[in-house]
Amino acid sequence: MKISTTRFGEIEVNDDAIFTFVMPMIGYEDEDKYVIVEHGEDSPFKWMQSLKSPELAFVMTSAAYFEFDYIIDIPDSAVEKLKIESTDDILVLNVAAIPNSNPRGTRVNLLAPVILNTAQKTAGQIILSGSGYDVNFPLFKD
Repeated sequence: MKISTTRFGEIEVNDDAIFTFVMPMIGYEDEDKYVIVEHGEDSPFKWMQSLKSPELAFVMTSAAYFEFDYIIDIPDSAVEKLKIESTDDILVLNVAAIPNSNPRGTRVNLLAPVILNTAQKTAGQIILSGSGYDVNFPLFKD
């Protein structure tokens, strides 16, 4: 299928690359279908593009890529909703905010990661209540 996007123009999307958000992104409850678009071959960043709204795309990254201590416990209710059967099927991404004028000022949301079940193509954003993680964590040290 082809979709129109504001950032990437028209892109071809395979049906098996579409994630259905059974637990919506916070503040975007009406957006339930997204596709991951690679930012670049060696980039630690990706885009999560809405299929419904051409202008809606989140910059995403994996905390694991940056090798800082980030261990999450996915609640049983989320495991059930996301139909997770194996930890091998889990991809954890975090929303990133990259300032145009200062990319080293990038911040990531560690408190509310996006969990993707790569086998079932389900996804959801969860809040890690009581984790002590920050919604505005600096990605790079000064």
